Amino acid sequence: MQTTIEFFWEPGSPYTYLAATQIERIAAENNAVVQWKPFLLGKVFETRGMKLPASIPAKAAYMFKDLARWAQFYQVPITMPKVFPVHSLLASRAAIAAAQLGHEAAAARAVLHAYWGEGRDISQTDVLVAAFTQAGLDAAAIMSRAQEQSVKDQLKENTEEAVKRGVFGAPSMFVGDAMFWGNDRLDLLKLVLQGKIKA
Repeated sequence: MQTTIEFFWEPGSPYTYLAATQIERIAAENNAVVQWKPFLLGKVFETRGMKLPASIPAKAAYMFKDLARWAQFYQVPITMPKVFPVHSLLASRAAIAAAQLGHEAAAARAVLHAYWGEGRDISQTDVLVAAFTQAGLDAAAIMSRAQEQSVKDQLKENTEEAVKRGVFGAPSMFVGDAMFWGNDRLDLLKLVLQGKIKA
């Protein structure tokens, strides 16, 4: 029986992008599947009275160097977007729309790569259309569906679920009730999947 990894992700989070480049491989190697759950991290911060980490100069300076190191380690591209932070509502809705059409993983990767791999402004419809098209998806169908109430409701539900389950940052991954926060917790997540440590 396969284990499910619930992957709560925010398009504007660089560590989400990094983790997303690894999570499917980790799942495949450990008899698990990934359930991609876009949510609005800004709403979570608002609920918890938190600030964007990059708004603190010392953290921002460290973060940009840290991201470059991780990208080298994973051998993936990373580009600091000109628009940061980004308004991620449309991108998150589009990702849910794509998931409803059966393309949740491909859409998530496309959105994250467009923003963090290429530095493009994913708040813009044309950027999302290009990203989905490049990924071989039906961009027109996705963007049309992104305006439907069911999509808006799902994003709201994902965000409310994240708050209820104790999420305070992205990415946040769950195996059952056990939460793992951040790209640098992937090794611990892997060991739990392998039964080598307790969750």
